[in-house]
Amino acid sequence: MGDIIVSYLPWLLSAITIWMTLLAGNKHRNAWLIGLGNQLLWAVWIIASASWGLIPLNVALWIVYARNHIKWRKAAA
Repeated sequence: MGDIIVSYLPWLLSAITIWMTLLAGNKHRNAWLIGLGNQLLWAVWIIASASWGLIPLNVALWIVYARNHIKWRKAAA
């Protein structure tokens, strides 16, 4: 199972990242929530592939996406 995750999950992760970025550019209110879900999948891939150097990026993006979501939600209210 680990080999399947390491081999194929990056394709899905790339597609979601592109989609989320397009949604954010169009100011879609759920863009950052999709990004947060994608970061969970990235964490799975990081662990499965033992790509430990990507953990700081993953943590930073969790923080940035959560911050952006909160700011956009407040601005919409």
